[in-house]
Amino acid sequence: MKREPIVVREYARLTTSPLPTSSLDEAQISQTAFDWLCQLAAGFRRSGAQLLQVDGRQWLRLDSHVGVLESPCGQVIEILPKHHDDGDCRLSSRQLLCKLIAGSLDLTSREVDEAGLRLFDTSLSEWVMRQFLRALEHLLKRGLRFDYQRIEEEQRFLRGQLDVVKQMRQPPGRQHCFQIRHDVFLPDRPENRLLQSALTLVCKTAQDADNWRLAHELAGMLHALPASRDIDADFRAWRNDRLMAHYQPIKPWCELILYRQMPQAVAGDYRGISLLFPMEKLFEGYVARWLRGRLLPGARLITQPSRHALCQHNGGRLFQLEPDLLIEQGKRQWVLDTKWKRLDETDRDKKYQLSQADFYQLFAYGQRYLGGEGDMALIYPAWRRFTEPLPVFEFDRQLRLHVLPFDLDNDTLLHPDGPYLPIHFDAQGI
Repeated sequence: MKREPIVVREYARLTTSPLPTSSLDEAQISQTAFDWLCQLAAGFRRSGAQLLQVDGRQWLRLDSHVGVLESPCGQVIEILPKHHDDGDCRLSSRQLLCKLIAGSLDLTSREVDEAGLRLFDTSLSEWVMRQFLRALEHLLKRGLRFDYQRIEEEQRFLRGQLDVVKQMRQPPGRQHCFQIRHDVFLPDRPENRLLQSALTLVCKTAQDADNWRLAHELAGMLHALPASRDIDADFRAWRNDRLMAHYQPIKPWCELILYRQMPQAVAGDYRGISLLFPMEKLFEGYVARWLRGRLLPGARLITQPSRHALCQHNGGRLFQLEPDLLIEQGKRQWVLDTKWKRLDETDRDKKYQLSQADFYQLFAYGQRYLGGEGDMALIYPAWRRFTEPLPVFEFDRQLRLHVLPFDLDNDTLLHPDGPYLPIHFDAQGI
């Protein structure tokens, strides 16, 4: 049974007890959804991730995962980023989340336009289904890719190639039948089977009227296609050559819907449209893509480099050092780390809410990657209490750390004090 969707944000509290009013920070859920979330969190802990914390018998506190969850009892919980506070923060947070997902999937602005994000005000799952349906509609206009398939059968006539070995083994009473093999040009190939499986799931789960109508229209065009019998194997067989170039825009959406490359997959016998994304990874991926598009000539961006370790032990490397981003230009290097956390530029007494552990980590990066000389940066999301870069932190005269705000609304890295990074600058930042 479908219940009214619940919309909350990161670190919200969920309870089974009645509340005077629901908000983005507190909401009431059913007991069955509460128990299911507890089981789901246990599975996340076994894999090393933190989904939520149990706060007593009737309260749960969410962590920094965002997205949408659908429980077996039909309870839909949408979790938005905790970034906007003023105005219609539900709408702006949903638009921000969709933009970050599109950026992390490395989609072009043509495939996910900003106007579409502003006009489509509905849940995250419906937005993902809308993007898949739009991509599928565009693909069908260009045409499905067919492939030859070898058919081996017995017929009363010759077609294709006669299988001489099988024909010679025919019993005397069946010598009038021919054992033949031939090729048939069919759309039954791994990519099309995955599209059929994803479309079938969308037809069953879409609640938006436009999505439901378009999904069933497209299903009528693909009714002859079989569904995938092995999703993992078909994704491994997905071809990326020149002839399949027009299939590339739909692949990320197909993967999201079929749970093949979700940042966190919700496993189990029941699978609704459940998508969970760690905000740290979404923010890191979006900043990396943004920086890559603004690099100066000769510079290149490397994500998650693993060239150095903290120490050597028994001839091997111990405690691998993997910064989020590394920019190289000639012989110079810059180490960058992204953190999804709110800083307070006015709170000097509490060190602007910075983490001492992060500084130890950046110091180790500076020694191993930069040889103790150069510039590094910690990038945090900009908000109303963090709108300007903090004064430079100096480990010594040669090694400096810059703490920079990234404006997600305007896609700007606020860095007015000088070109410490090999990227294009403008008057307001980068």
